[in-house]
Amino acid sequence: MARTVRAALLQTEWTGDKASMIDRHEESVHEAKAAGAQVMCFQELFYGPYFCQVQDPAYYEYTEYIPDGPTTQRFASLAKEVGMVLVVPMYEVVREGLYYNTAAVIDADGTYLGKYRKQHIPHTPGFWEKYYFRPGDGGYPVFDTAVGKVGVYICYDRHFPEGWRALGVNGAEIVFNPSATSRGLSSYLWKLEQPAAAVANEYYIGAINRVGIEPLGDDDFYGTSYFVDPEGRFVGETGDPNKPELIVRDLDMDLIKVVRDRWAFYRDRRPDAYGDLTKD
Repeated sequence: MARTVRAALLQTEWTGDKASMIDRHEESVHEAKAAGAQVMCFQELFYGPYFCQVQDPAYYEYTEYIPDGPTTQRFASLAKEVGMVLVVPMYEVVREGLYYNTAAVIDADGTYLGKYRKQHIPHTPGFWEKYYFRPGDGGYPVFDTAVGKVGVYICYDRHFPEGWRALGVNGAEIVFNPSATSRGLSSYLWKLEQPAAAVANEYYIGAINRVGIEPLGDDDFYGTSYFVDPEGRFVGETGDPNKPELIVRDLDMDLIKVVRDRWAFYRDRRPDAYGDLTKD
C-alpha cells in the first residue's frame, strides 16, 4: 500500500506582536488540518520578529522554557486536538543568560518528543545571532512521529552538509529547515542548497522562509517556501516571494526507498576516510 504524508508549511509576515503571531499560527494549523495536513512546521523564531538584525537585550524577553513554557504547552494541546505533528521553532531559555534557537517537536497525540537546537550560529551584519544564541548541544536528533521519522535543521545550518548527513544517518525521512533569510544575502542559494541536500541524503526537505520587510531591517524576507523530494524536484510550486502563504503538499514516502535502492549512498559512504573533516 502506498504511503503518502500530507505536509504543511506556513510562511508569514511579522504582525507586530507576539500574541497575534501565535494566534495566526494556531489559525493556520486549523486551516492546514482542514486541507488534510498531517504534519506542519512554522518558520524560525515563529512568534517574534527576526530580531537578530540588531543587538538589543530587550529581545531576551522573547525567550521561553521548552517544554514547560506556555507556547509549547499551547501547541501540544492543539496538536492533540487536531491530530497533527507540529514542529514549533522558538527562542529557548535554559536559565538567565543561556539561550538557544530551538525547535520543539510535538507528536499528533500532543506528546512532546524533544527539541533540536540550532548548531551553526552566524554573526554578520543583519544576522547578529551569536549575541542571542549559544550553539546547539543536542546533536542531530530524529523524532519517531505519527508521520514517520522527522528531523530539523534551522536556517544557517543548511550551509553545512555535515548536519544534513547526520540526520540521514540517524534515519530522517523528512527534514524541516525553518528559516529567516533575506533577499540581498542568500537568495541565490535558496533553491540550490536544499534540493542538493535532499538528493545527497535521499529524503524530503521542507524549507520555510518568512516574507516582508520587518521594522528592524531594510532587507526583505523572500518567502518562496517549498518541499523538495529525494530526487531534488520541487513538490508542486514554491511559495509566493512576497505574500503569506500556507503550503500543503503530498509527499510520496515510497520514493525514499526507490531512490535509496537506486543510489546506495549510505552503503558506499566512507566514514573511515573522513577523519580529517573533524579537524580545524
